[in-house]
Amino acid sequence: MDFSQVIAKRYSVRAYKPDPVEPGQLQKVLEAVRMAPSAANYQPIQLIVIHTAGRQDELGRIYSKPWFCEAPLVVCVAGIPALGWVRADGKPYLDVDAAIVMTYIMLAATEQGLGTCCIASFDIQAARMVLGLPADVEPILFTPLGYSADQPEPKERKPLSELVRYDHW
Repeated sequence: MDFSQVIAKRYSVRAYKPDPVEPGQLQKVLEAVRMAPSAANYQPIQLIVIHTAGRQDELGRIYSKPWFCEAPLVVCVAGIPALGWVRADGKPYLDVDAAIVMTYIMLAATEQGLGTCCIASFDIQAARMVLGLPADVEPILFTPLGYSADQPEPKERKPLSELVRYDHW
């Protein structure tokens, strides 16, 4: 599958098969994350790969939709704010770095035949408790990781003419 096909095929999966993810597939997804760019190459991100078997109730405290725990794995993208790059005007780039990492996860997973769904709206305190995060680590994004049990809906996207400007506003 070439890159254009990966981009076109990726969608937010909201139903997963319980089939285990092959270790080689997971390794390829994780390796893609390792290669992801970050601001000033600080790499202030840590991944927590969570096996969901037997942990549905516990993980459901983080995000209550049942499909969140259907996949055999859930991945948390966590950041360490003290290690992130900060622009001269004080703007921190940790969330940007996390978004890039999540994008790499989603695209690498798609290339491996796996599904994902980026989740930013979750119970932060539950995530901290369930994952045992130290105070200086921030949970930023989650995704289930597994084989899709649904079919993608047609994608609705704005035309390029509404998204791109040339030379000025």
